[in-house]
Amino acid sequence: MSIFAVFSVILCSFELKGREVIWAIKDTSIGTTYFDEGAAKFFLSELVHGTSVDKEGGALDSIIKTKPVKRIKYMLESTDPKGSSVGGGQLTEAACVKRDYHAMGSALGPDWFSELKIEAKQTSRNIHIDYGCEVSAIYSLEEFKGKKLKETVPKGVTKQDIECQWPVYVEFTNGTLYGCDLVVSATGVTPNVKSVHSADKFNLAEDGGLLVDCEMRTNLNDIYAAGDVCSVNWIDHTFLWFQMRLWTQARQMGAYAGKCMVAHHNGRDILMDFCFELFAHVTKFFAYKVVLLGRYNAQSLSSDYQLLLRCTPGREYIKVVMKDGRMIGAILIGDTDLEVCMSLKVC
Repeated sequence: MSIFAVFSVILCSFELKGREVIWAIKDTSIGTTYFDEGAAKFFLSELVHGTSVDKEGGALDSIIKTKPVKRIKYMLESTDPKGSSVGGGQLTEAACVKRDYHAMGSALGPDWFSELKIEAKQTSRNIHIDYGCEVSAIYSLEEFKGKKLKETVPKGVTKQDIECQWPVYVEFTNGTLYGCDLVVSATGVTPNVKSVHSADKFNLAEDGGLLVDCEMRTNLNDIYAAGDVCSVNWIDHTFLWFQMRLWTQARQMGAYAGKCMVAHHNGRDILMDFCFELFAHVTKFFAYKVVLLGRYNAQSLSSDYQLLLRCTPGREYIKVVMKDGRMIGAILIGDTDLEVCMSLKVC
């Protein structure tokens, strides 16, 4: 049996096949970054029982490692290894491999794990969730033995099942300690400005990011910032959009910052990009399509709002946020076919 200690990770706990999972969460429900406790309960049965994984039977214990997947590769002029001049453009990963280009291209993106397959012999799903705790220490096998620590037996696991030597042991703030083969950590995003802020006096936001205006400019002349390193200062301009430090937002900010630079250099005015008019994010949790629109969790709102809910267990979860008779946010889980009309009404 393989136990994986997983904390603050949703996708990994669902996609890993034939394994035991210990999942430690600092909050009182799963996925609080993205959705409320109602949606978390909708997902919970899927996490424990599952419908789209563990159907192919057992497999040998294995971790199949491949190159990280990146969406689109970019090349510059004169990057052909044979020395011939080529124009800039977009290439697929296969084309880059074939031509042996060394330029790494765009950021890693959300598809990095799609070719990483982790499988084990067992076919049953056993997931144990510890709420309201975080990792306090990680020990090697030698440290575990030297300190004479005692391993916690997860619910549903016999003591005999864990009487083996694990390569790593994880201790949580609630006093439990588990042995495991692999630790997957998701600690969130923190702006890293040390390399630039020490030399220049940038204005920083409360969260530590470089403060930028509605045209991606910092307080220093001709210096722009985009992506996770910056914090926007235009909430009054776009009430239905907010920064969440997503990969998609980083791409949009980077493209918009480039347009702003060109416009300022040419002495032209520029309108804010349409993508900042409405927060919109599409992803998947536990094989369900998830669409997040506007202030979908009533972010930054007072208590003066209403919620409309519709839930069909195992099929769909729909929540609409209303304020002053106007729809200002929605979360759509499952194949609801409502995202188009919802986005139009929110706008």
